[in-house]
Amino acid sequence: MKLRKVTAASATVFALALTATACGGGNGDGDSGSGDGKTITVGIKYDQPGLGQKTPQGYAGFDVDVATYVAKKLGYNADQIEWKEAKSGDRETMLQRGDVDFIAATYSITPERQEKVDFAGPYLLAHQDVLVRADDNSIKSPADLNNKKLCSVAGSTSAQNVKEKLAPKADLQTYPTYSACLGGLQNKAIDALTTDDSILAGYAAQEQFKGKFKLGGFKMTNENYGIGVKKGSDLKDKINKALEDMVADKSWQKAVDKNLGPANYKNEPAPKIGDIKS
Repeated sequence: MKLRKVTAASATVFALALTATACGGGNGDGDSGSGDGKTITVGIKYDQPGLGQKTPQGYAGFDVDVATYVAKKLGYNADQIEWKEAKSGDRETMLQRGDVDFIAATYSITPERQEKVDFAGPYLLAHQDVLVRADDNSIKSPADLNNKKLCSVAGSTSAQNVKEKLAPKADLQTYPTYSACLGGLQNKAIDALTTDDSILAGYAAQEQFKGKFKLGGFKMTNENYGIGVKKGSDLKDKINKALEDMVADKSWQKAVDKNLGPANYKNEPAPKIGDIKS
C-alpha cells in the first residue's frame, strides 16, 4: 500500500512537470519566430521622424510599422514588442551580443556588415541625398557642396562619401544626431545635411518644418535597407516571408504613404527579397 502511494505521488509530480514544460513556451529570445516567448526585442532608431521615433505617445515611423508587421507574422502582438534604441554605430554589436532579436533601423546592407550579421530584405531602396533650406538655391548639384558646411552624424559614411567622391572641398561637420544637424541647418550653422532621402523626408515632413527645407533630389547612392539579425539566425527566412506578405497585401505602400508621403517623397517600388542594388 505504501509503495502504491509513492508511485501515485511520483506520477502526479511527473505529470505536473510535463504540463509546466508544455506551457513554458520559449525563452523570450524570439529566435524561433513562433511567438513562444513572452516578448520579442526589436532595435529601431529613436530620433528619425517618419522612420523610427520615440514620442510621448509611443513609437512611430515606417521602420516601426515594418517591424510591427514582421513581429505579428512571427507570432507577437504589438504589446509583446520590446523596443530598444539602435544607434548607427551600435547595431552590429547589439545583434552579436543578442541584445535584440532583429533590427529595423535604416540599416543599409553592405558587404562589410554582412560579414558580421545577416540581413533579411531589402525592404526599401533609398538614395543618399541632401536637405537644404527651402530658400537656398545655391546647391543645385553635389559639386555645389564644395566650400559648404556639410553635416552628418558619427557612425554614418554619408558625408565622407560626398567628400571623397563628389565634393572634395566640402567642410564636414559631424554632429551626434540627425536632430542636431537639423538644428544647425535651421539656424544656418551648416548649409546642408546629408544622409538617405527617406531619412531627410521624414524630417522635412514634420509639422513644424513643413515648407522650411527641401530635398536636393541628387540620388547619389543606392541604400538597400535590410532587417538585421544575428549571424546564422533562422529568423532571416521567416522575416523575408513576412516582408513579401507586407508588399502583397499593400500594407507596405500604406506605411510609406503614411510616414513619408507628407514630404512628397517619391519612393522606389518595393524591392524584391535579395535584390541588392549596387
